[in-house]
Amino acid sequence: MEVAARGAAALLLIVMPLALGAYLVRHFKIGWRLFLIGAVTFVASQIPHIPFNIYILTPLMAGLGFGPEDGPGLALAGAALMLGLSAGVFEEGARWLTFRFWIRRARTWPEGVGLGSGHGGAEAVITGLIALATLIQLTALRGQDLSAIVPAEQLAAAEAQIDTYWALPGWVYFFSVVERASALAVQITLSVIVLQAFLRRRRGLWLLAAIGWHALVDAIAVFAGVSTGVYAGSIPGTAITEILIAGMAGISLLILLRLRPATEGQGPPPPAPLPQTGPVAVEPREDRLASSRFSGEDGVK
Repeated sequence: MEVAARGAAALLLIVMPLALGAYLVRHFKIGWRLFLIGAVTFVASQIPHIPFNIYILTPLMAGLGFGPEDGPGLALAGAALMLGLSAGVFEEGARWLTFRFWIRRARTWPEGVGLGSGHGGAEAVITGLIALATLIQLTALRGQDLSAIVPAEQLAAAEAQIDTYWALPGWVYFFSVVERASALAVQITLSVIVLQAFLRRRRGLWLLAAIGWHALVDAIAVFAGVSTGVYAGSIPGTAITEILIAGMAGISLLILLRLRPATEGQGPPPPAPLPQTGPVAVEPREDRLASSRFSGEDGVK
């Protein structure tokens, strides 16, 4: 049962964004192209993002004294904010480049939603695949003598990881589905915000707004997760963190609906009248009619 619950949660992470993409493609009639481009955009953004975090941001935070080691406080807040800004700059920058150079004709609200669903969907699918691979691996290792498999210097860490994984009840892993659903709402909204940089004035401010909102959401998630113990496997901490993330997702959806043009979602406009192809009818004027009348003897010539 524990294995089944963990497997179901992992499969939901994969199926959920694909089902959402199928609905959006059918509802807005936008095709799968934008969804796939959004997925590629997310993966491409991580190519520079992950090395930057490992080789530049992590040493920088250590030098500034930012980190989770001291628990909740300014150090953790600084680390959370820097990690959030890193994600915001790389992901929203990639989104802007996609709109600017790849899909230059995608300028409608549904198209922004389609791109965002692919961006967040790729993240959810990758998370689900990792969760599924972890389940398979730890199920295979369950009950085995790790000392014969794992190097001695890594044995304690491996045992602690396995014990933590199986100590939690299976239903807790459905919190990850809630988190990814919330992240999908945020990612869709961020795509539409970036799209405004190509539709409205003060274009740079819209990109900055997307980076700022992304950074804030991620920073709150990191700070709450470390503070409440979600990363240590605490069930109350997991619930608190997911509630906060769901709240941010709700605010994101309000922003998304606020940015929706009034004409979006209405029926197609009435067909325009056909152009005139025959001779143009001229309305007779009264003075012309009077001059053409035959009256009395003077009327015959």
